[in-house]
Amino acid sequence: MVAVERVFDWAAFAGRYWDRAPVLYKAITAPPFAEAEVFEAASRACEPGRVHSNVQFTVERLRQPAPPGGCLPQASDTSFDVYQDRLVRRLDGRRYALVIAAFHAFHHPQWTRERDFFAGLWENVGLPLTSAITTLFHGDYEHSPAGVHKDRFATFMFALKGRKRMRFWARRPWTQPVSTVLDYDAYLPGSFAVEVEPGDLLYWPSEYFHVGESVGPEPATSVNVGVPREEHRVLYEIEELLTDLDTQLLVDRDGTALTARLPSADAPLLAPGADAGGRLPSVLPPALGLATQALASESLRGRTVELSLRRWTAGGFEPVPPAAARRRLDDDTIVAGDARFPALWADAGPYRVCSANGHAVRTSMRAAELQVVVERLETGEPFRVGDLAAAPGTSDHPDALPGGAEGTRLLLEHLESFHGVRRVTDPRL
Repeated sequence: MVAVERVFDWAAFAGRYWDRAPVLYKAITAPPFAEAEVFEAASRACEPGRVHSNVQFTVERLRQPAPPGGCLPQASDTSFDVYQDRLVRRLDGRRYALVIAAFHAFHHPQWTRERDFFAGLWENVGLPLTSAITTLFHGDYEHSPAGVHKDRFATFMFALKGRKRMRFWARRPWTQPVSTVLDYDAYLPGSFAVEVEPGDLLYWPSEYFHVGESVGPEPATSVNVGVPREEHRVLYEIEELLTDLDTQLLVDRDGTALTARLPSADAPLLAPGADAGGRLPSVLPPALGLATQALASESLRGRTVELSLRRWTAGGFEPVPPAAARRRLDDDTIVAGDARFPALWADAGPYRVCSANGHAVRTSMRAAELQVVVERLETGEPFRVGDLAAAPGTSDHPDALPGGAEGTRLLLEHLESFHGVRRVTDPRL
């Protein structure tokens, strides 16, 4: 029921299987995930002091509101094998599942390879409108904690350790008004299954109901990448635009809050028992028009440009790993850009926005001079920081980096913290 391929190629995959049917690729070369790095990322995600809302730990079939002490991976475990030995003793042999969401945000080199790997898919099917998701699954659980279910994502499962069975149904096997089923023995005759081994890549479209099952007593480790295919809502973009919005962006140039310009309503919009006749209350259409104008105003234009650039430079995988601490660059420091993932910039009216690896910074540099910097970084060739000193800006913006030599240096420092610029100790390298 599942096609098996030995040669992996994005163009062939997109033409034969994308949104069409599951396929198993055996022992793909250069996968984006390596066991040692995956464990390192898992231990970082579970570090003490982090908010573990993206970490789910299940013992047998019971999800733990707070994982039992010492049950999450620690850096001192050094590997999944050591972690497993510790859990066997702590859990007295009970089965467990560790699931970590937003997994790509915890390890920058791993995220870079993941983005590089999936760039081939985006070239064939387009960058997803909202981010792909990355989820770690590890454990010796009987089956997926969620049971049989359907996602809104097309899924790529990278098998890293142990053996795992994925069971599929081409359509929902039950008629009850529920979204998942934990006990599914009655539906097994209508299913088909495929076993994956370390090094395999299994893909299935979003329309398939599925469940993961353990094969044998040893724990299995896999990383799933989900690409959104269904149920996209524009609300997701609106929430991102307005979340954590600086309230100053909603203040007009004369200091008046944009919301103050909306018409007031002294009476309830809909009186109790009133029949609106399918029409909006008269006060709402002009309010909606003014709100739309506010969102298109100069005060929010920069934020919109910034979010767009961050989306493009994130390469389809958000949230992105955090930026590093900014370090000073001297004029004689030799740096180079990343030709694989070049910085992007765009004009936002009173300033420019420059972005790399899902982060962004505002600058007052002139557009032509900023373009020179970006083009130099695109080559990947080393250069001295002082060689790119721009002329002083004529109208530095208070919310942006200055122009001139100091502004160029500061811009490069920010891009270095975004991992878009690296220091070169030997220019011949």
